[in-house]
Amino acid sequence: MCSILVAGLTIAIGSIGPAFGEGRAVAQALTSIAQQPDSSNTITRTLFVGLAMIESTAIYCFVVSMILLFANPFWDYFAQ
Repeated sequence: MCSILVAGLTIAIGSIGPAFGEGRAVAQALTSIAQQPDSSNTITRTLFVGLAMIESTAIYCFVVSMILLFANPFWDYFAQ
């Protein structure tokens, strides 16, 4: 039961930060493209690399929550 709650909290808290980060990165990229339309290819390329790095945080939180749900390394501790 405890692992289910912790897995839910991991996903909830671990996805808020990347969501705000991605929104801020896209907003800044669109502002930069509006100011410098000639360098939009470079800005877009850098944006996608940055978004992939930001999204990896949420993916790691998802992996940790799946480990808590299905592999459950704390099962022996709570079974006693």
